[in-house]
Amino acid sequence: MGKEIRLVVNDEPTSLNVESHWTLLKVIRDSMGLTGTKEGCGEGECGTCTVLVDGKAVNACLILAVDMDGRTVTTIEGLAQGSELHPLQKAFLEKGAVQCGFCTPGMILTAKSLLDQNPHPSEEEIRFAIAGNLCRCTGYAKIVDAIRTLAERREGREG
Repeated sequence: MGKEIRLVVNDEPTSLNVESHWTLLKVIRDSMGLTGTKEGCGEGECGTCTVLVDGKAVNACLILAVDMDGRTVTTIEGLAQGSELHPLQKAFLEKGAVQCGFCTPGMILTAKSLLDQNPHPSEEEIRFAIAGNLCRCTGYAKIVDAIRTLAERREGREG
């Protein structure tokens, strides 16, 4: 027997019937078909499933869907405006920060949360913010560069 929850996902009000043991990750992927959010470790260690809940980066694999009633969730699908990529998505492409792409949605949403809270982070602050997001393809330099470039553009400096 499930419970009905109401939440806003990617700016769309949504009502879902969820089981008490379902994670937010399961609901996003299986019930809503938003497969940009990936499942990695299932234990909150890799950051692959990162989404924004009320603007804050969280691991969707660790949160029960029933606790999302009344909340706002943003997935990677919610960043682009139609066919226009979000500036972070553009920066990741421009700087070559996307390799296999598995970690990219979580990395971008973590970066968005950081930049929303701190529009002009230092390199150290960027590295600290993304420390919970694992990437097996890069040395993180291009990812940090993409985030720093967008922050510098927002400051009016080209990076």
